Parts: sequence; structure tokens; C-alpha cells
Amino acid sequence: MDFLTVLPLAFVMNAGPQIVSAIFLATSQNARRNSVAFLLGVATAAITGTTLALLVIEAFGSDDPSAQTSTNDPIDYVIIALLLFLVVRVYLRRKATDPPAWMGKLQTATPRFSFKLGLMLYGLMPTDIITMVTVGGWLATNNAPLWQAFPFIGVTVLLAGIPLLVLLLMGERADVILPKMRHWMNANAWIVNEVVIVFFLAISISGLQ
Repeated sequence: MDFLTVLPLAFVMNAGPQIVSAIFLATSQNARRNSVAFLLGVATAAITGTTLALLVIEAFGSDDPSAQTSTNDPIDYVIIALLLFLVVRVYLRRKATDPPAWMGKLQTATPRFSFKLGLMLYGLMPTDIITMVTVGGWLATNNAPLWQAFPFIGVTVLLAGIPLLVLLLMGERADVILPKMRHWMNANAWIVNEVVIVFFLAISISGLQ
């Protein structure tokens, strides 16, 4: 059940323009097709990014198992440094709550554009890159197989799919609920982000020998 440790980081993957974009697409023309295409892009980015992070970290990690059990792996310190950077970055950007101007164009997005958007937002955003590197590093330092990242990837996609679920379950009422969700996320996502990152940071520090 060790994989449960990294599950909260799935929220970090979604907080910010990622989930806001998902909400915009859920209220766009062709909302269902756009949202599904967006989720496919999210899944592709999360799987590819986490896998690459794991492979690269394993390639540069120590090959001596005895060394890993007797001393701290340098990867441990890299993960802690990345998490500290995330804490500072999220705090400094806490007041950037207005969505970018380009999000207004999502109302007329196409499924192809939505897929690319999910792929780029979750694959190229600095916070998501650092998060996937952190998960990959956690897998490498714990000698965990790649499949233990699947719950993290699944929850990442599930959170990104909440606007679509609201649309499917609430119907016309989603037109009222989704804007409220967007407003709440804009105002409060950074707080939840900080809590999750500090939680994982505490776990990482406590694991040092």
C-alpha cells in the first residue's frame, strides 16, 4: 500500500490552469467530446512523464543496493529540493488567480485541440514536471515497480474528469455549479497545494537515515 503515499500529489497535478481548463471545456461547445479528448491528453502526459522520470532517475541512480540501505541516496535530496522549490513557487504565485486570456477561446475548442491542451498542460507545466519527477524519484528510491504509479496517474485523470462528471450527472445545473467550482479553485487551490506538498515533504524528510 506504499503507493498511497504519493496519491495526494495528484491534486498538485491538477491545481491551477489545468483544472480550470477542464471546467471551461465542460461548458464549451462539444463539451463531452472535448472533455474526453482532454482526459486522454492528461493520461498520456501523466503516463509518459512519470515513466520517463523513473527511467532517467534509475539510469543515474546507484546500482549498489548496500549503498542505498546504508546511506541516503542523492535522489532523496533532489526530491526534497524540488518539493521546497514547489512550496516557494506555489506561495509566490498564490495571487495569480485570474485565468489566462487564451482560456476564453476554449468555448469553441475542438477535440483535437483539447487533447493537445491536456497533453501540454500536464506534460509541460513546471509544477507538473516537478511532481512527476518527485513520483518517479519516490518509485526509484523505494525500488517500486512502475505499476505503483498507476493509482497516482488514475487519480490525476479522475480529478481532471470531475467537471465532465458534474456535466453528466447534473445536466443543465452544471451551468451554475461549474463556474462556482472554477471560482473556488482560483481562490483556494494554492492552499490545498501547499498542504499536500508540505505533507509529502515531511514524509520525505522523515525517511532520511
